[in-house]
Amino acid sequence: MCQKCGCNTCESIRGPLLTEGRVKKLISENLSYHIDNNISLMENVFRIGSDAHLSMIKEAKKLYSRGVLDLCEEDKGLMKTHIGEFDLYENEIIPLDLPMLNEEEQLDEKKKAKKKEKKDPPLNKPKRGGSKAYYVYVRDPKTKKVKKVSFGSGGLRAKIKNKKARNAFAARHNCKNKKDRTKAGYWSCNLPRYASQLGLGANMNTFW
Repeated sequence: MCQKCGCNTCESIRGPLLTEGRVKKLISENLSYHIDNNISLMENVFRIGSDAHLSMIKEAKKLYSRGVLDLCEEDKGLMKTHIGEFDLYENEIIPLDLPMLNEEEQLDEKKKAKKKEKKDPPLNKPKRGGSKAYYVYVRDPKTKKVKKVSFGSGGLRAKIKNKKARNAFAARHNCKNKKDRTKAGYWSCNLPRYASQLGLGANMNTFW
């Protein structure tokens, strides 16, 4: 019987209905929203295949099997599917019985997956090679993009253990004021601090 108007044939009731009021406080906020706003499970407000969508269908199935949730005919058909369940297929856990995405959505999902797979290179870790003696990847705080910075020369490597040469270089290039990691000057000045990973000997807590 319809709980809103008392009839047996009311077609305006499409959303889930609780047959036991005492379970109201136990159901999720998402399912409550569909109940309170007369929205069927087939017209789910969440993106199909999302965690919120799948968890709500799973919750509705449990309540329906206990006889405390009344559904329209379309939603009853949904209860017979495996939506909300997962299985292993080709070494991947996949959701069952989800409608196929259209070609545009599939392409969008592939693009997102490919973009996710593309990882940033290690940041702030100088290496030997490149257009100059060394290079390092940094993130530009202004653009938020990763930038490659090339710096240094063979001369720096040859004199790295010469304290007098280091002091002269630091004074000449004003190293104490070189704070911008996106500039070659910063990394040239701080080269001794990364000596170990560049194969130049032990790290030295000093400017070039």
